[in-house]
Amino acid sequence: MQSIMKWLILALVCVYLSEGRLNRIILKKGKSIRENMREHGVLEEFLEKYHIDPGLKYQFNKFSATYEPMTNYLNSFYFGKITIGTPPQDFLVLLDTGSGVLWVPSTYCTSTACENHHLFDPKQSSTYYSNNQQTYILRYGSGSLSIMLGYDTVRIQNIAVQNQQFGLSVEEANFFYYGKFDGILGLTNPIPNTEGSLLHQMMSQNQISEPIFSFYFSRQPTVQYGGELILGGTDPQLYTGEITWAPVTEEAYWQIGIQEFTIGNKATGWCSEGCQGIVDTGTFLLTIPQQYLTEFLQAVNAANDGSYTVDCNNIQNMPTITFFINGSQFPLLPSAYVFNNEGQCSLAIEPTYVPSSTGQPLWILGDVFLKEYYSIFDMGNNRVGLAPSA
Repeated sequence: MQSIMKWLILALVCVYLSEGRLNRIILKKGKSIRENMREHGVLEEFLEKYHIDPGLKYQFNKFSATYEPMTNYLNSFYFGKITIGTPPQDFLVLLDTGSGVLWVPSTYCTSTACENHHLFDPKQSSTYYSNNQQTYILRYGSGSLSIMLGYDTVRIQNIAVQNQQFGLSVEEANFFYYGKFDGILGLTNPIPNTEGSLLHQMMSQNQISEPIFSFYFSRQPTVQYGGELILGGTDPQLYTGEITWAPVTEEAYWQIGIQEFTIGNKATGWCSEGCQGIVDTGTFLLTIPQQYLTEFLQAVNAANDGSYTVDCNNIQNMPTITFFINGSQFPLLPSAYVFNNEGQCSLAIEPTYVPSSTGQPLWILGDVFLKEYYSIFDMGNNRVGLAPSA
């Protein structure tokens, strides 16, 4: 009898998955644009020419379709596979909870950056349509991207979203040439009345049974496997302990409050009047408010040389850093916030110079943080959940 029950349960699970109620996307880890540009001998020139600040991606008119922030592409990234059109055209997209627009390169694009990527061809899709030929600018810290808006069927695993609005790139900045992904799938918190959001369309078309998605990032990612995005639910096998839920404090983003930040056993007091943190899968590093950078570097004995180098032989003696979020502690060991690249060690951090929308210091909890903590994005209750990764 127990054997029969097991098979019945297994059958029900298979039906549940096949109906699209819980959908898994395996994340791949790609070589960073920074690494690709260094190999081509153009990185130093680019860094000298442009000022890069990951916080700039959030400074925009969030209620305008014209302006959309972009992720910081000069670090490692994670991407998944989607298709657009009928018959399907394949694209690798960066899965980004820090921006809200889906866009891919298109046959309209004349930039060098589009030459080595998959291009969406609207003439090859029987389900594509567009209302106008107006172009829009997607702005980010080091340049801009021009797109046209169109509508077509977007598929993610067994999810098929019909009449989905997306951007077709017309002009791209040259550094996109070095990215191994094609476009971006924005997953910011849907704002009321923003029906162009892919998340909104998934819910309105009943493609997911619960308005929740979650991320697991492998601590040791490979090109073949970097983690998983789960649409419509969570996987308890991918985290341990209890989930800490934090309410969203800024409607446009997955932004939460931070009450304290400690280095070792010492409270810094930097968040005594409150800090804000954006949970952003599209930013690889952990960002620190620039006013605290010098003090932080001194506390962990790192050089203020732009690369924030540390002694590889001293990593085990470096302090644990800890975020206090809604009554729970989220520590990062030095092994989590230090990179060891063939004996060259540096902090996995960068400063951000802009405050949050509340005026409080802004942290960006990027993939360095999210490798340690499973993240859950609850659209129904407007909150973010965090639990230690398994």
